[in-house]
Amino acid sequence: MSAISRREFLKSAATYTAAASFLSAGALELRADPLGMPIGCQTWPVREMLAKDFPATIKQLADAGFQTIELCSPVGYADFGFGGLAKYKGPELRKILGDAGVSCVSSHFGIEELRKDQERAIAWAKDVGLTQMVVPSLDGPKKPTLDDVKRAADEYNKMGEQSAKAGIQQGLHNEDFELTTVDGKRTYDLLLGLLDPKLVKFQFQVSTISRGYDAAEYFTKYPGRFISMHVQGWSAEAKKVMPVGQDSLDWKKIFTAAKTGGIKNYFVEMNLEMMRASVPYLHNLQV
Repeated sequence: MSAISRREFLKSAATYTAAASFLSAGALELRADPLGMPIGCQTWPVREMLAKDFPATIKQLADAGFQTIELCSPVGYADFGFGGLAKYKGPELRKILGDAGVSCVSSHFGIEELRKDQERAIAWAKDVGLTQMVVPSLDGPKKPTLDDVKRAADEYNKMGEQSAKAGIQQGLHNEDFELTTVDGKRTYDLLLGLLDPKLVKFQFQVSTISRGYDAAEYFTKYPGRFISMHVQGWSAEAKKVMPVGQDSLDWKKIFTAAKTGGIKNYFVEMNLEMMRASVPYLHNLQV
């Protein structure tokens, strides 16, 4: 299937029961990582488990082989299972993560919550110990004009400036708006030209290869512009998301190019069975 956005390709993710089965079966002592980067995962696929028991879920993710996680904001993602995080103070969250042997420097925030109250979002990020704040999309129109893209970039540059003052790097994922075109040019490439390299880094969604967005090409073409990536395998023959290492992507090439791109961390993000199947391959990948 076409993996256009996180929400779309994860709609068919495993149920809570399958998630529990995956995690209990995944208690592996896997500790290795390409480029010396810890194996990470986005917590979106286990959001239902997080809503039921955050500490237990984090511990199980650690046991499954993930050493670092990426959260989603309890405000911007309140309706998706992350609202419960608001009950924990920053030191409490850090202790839960630390007790499980897991680190967390990045979280997703909805662009709308930053528009409404970026100061509050930054305060929460600082309290939790984050150094990266990522938005999934700038949420521009489906058929943007160049002026639409310029306005979106100008707004996000200002948000990046505010975050930078607090010592936090603002980052942009590539969801629906970023995958549009303007007069035959990719909006994503236009944004790479319009957003300030110092104020905004990019988080690459590897599964956008289904739309022709090649991770290694972007990392090489735009050195130093990226900070992280969401990792999904992709089968060119089957035209669908696959476990990393069981797909047709050249992961050694991708991670080698990631050095040039500036990648600091990466997060596996697929349905849970695929996440589990991806860990051993990443554990053994040498770049």
